[in-house]
Amino acid sequence: MRDDNKKTVIVGIFVLLGIVILVAGVMTLGAQQKTFVKSYRVTTVFDDIAGLQTGNNVWFSGVKIGTVRKINFYGDAQVEIEMNLDATTKDFIRKDSKATISSDGLIGNKIIVIYGGTSDAGSIAEGDRLESVMPLDTDKMMETLQENNNNLVNITNDLKILTHKIAEGEGIVGALLTDSLLAEDFRSILGDLNRTASRSNTLSSELVQFSQKLNKKGTTLDSFLNDTTLYASLLGSATGLQSTIGKADSVAENLRVVSEKLSSPDNPAGMILNDEEFAAYLKSAMGNLDQSAESFDETLEALRYHWFFRRSFRKSEEAKLEAEE
Repeated sequence: MRDDNKKTVIVGIFVLLGIVILVAGVMTLGAQQKTFVKSYRVTTVFDDIAGLQTGNNVWFSGVKIGTVRKINFYGDAQVEIEMNLDATTKDFIRKDSKATISSDGLIGNKIIVIYGGTSDAGSIAEGDRLESVMPLDTDKMMETLQENNNNLVNITNDLKILTHKIAEGEGIVGALLTDSLLAEDFRSILGDLNRTASRSNTLSSELVQFSQKLNKKGTTLDSFLNDTTLYASLLGSATGLQSTIGKADSVAENLRVVSEKLSSPDNPAGMILNDEEFAAYLKSAMGNLDQSAESFDETLEALRYHWFFRRSFRKSEEAKLEAEE
């Protein structure tokens, strides 16, 4: 009888421990799933949920705030996600916040991450729908990585061929690395460049010294650059030269007008220079005038021997001789 009571007590203890473990497990799972926490429901719509399941977690700013309550088909080929969120997060999640699908670790379960939002949009409320942002497609990422891997293999092959050609002395680089004569020429060119650079430095130093001498006080160039009276004198000379040039232009214009008039037969001077008939007439008149002058000289010579003028001419000759003596 005592053994039966002992067995009953032991069984009761085990049953009690089982009930305690069960209750603790239910409470733990309920706490993880936010079952016994006051919550509110929000939704979002994705084109592809990438393996997301009911019961997966919802995160906000690195904190788990809820779970995926239900997954429904929506529209033609979209999926609507219903989420239960902790009521204490209402004041932090905004109506313009966004939702995306991520992973809990590198290869962990899928989760929904809520982020963003502005204070002007107001706090989220029961039944609101968040804007969804499609995550990076893993398959597309793998395809891109595979393509990049193929490109890397091609680049490696090209580098292998290139290095082989260089090692064989092909091309300019290969010849430079393997041809000793070309290397010597290259060294010679570098030496010439070094000498040129040295000469350039020397020239620069000399130019600096020359500019310092030019800027030295008391030199001719310094006086030319800083003497205001010299500048005023040069300005006056330039003004006078400009005036002279203006007068020369005026004289040239007058000469041009005179030349045009001399070239025209409409005036006396132009007629003398350009009218052949008038020139012939003038030449004839000059000839006649010359003949008249000769006749007049002959007449005067004849008058010297006339008895009426002979005495006057004699007195004139005697006065001339006395003046010469």
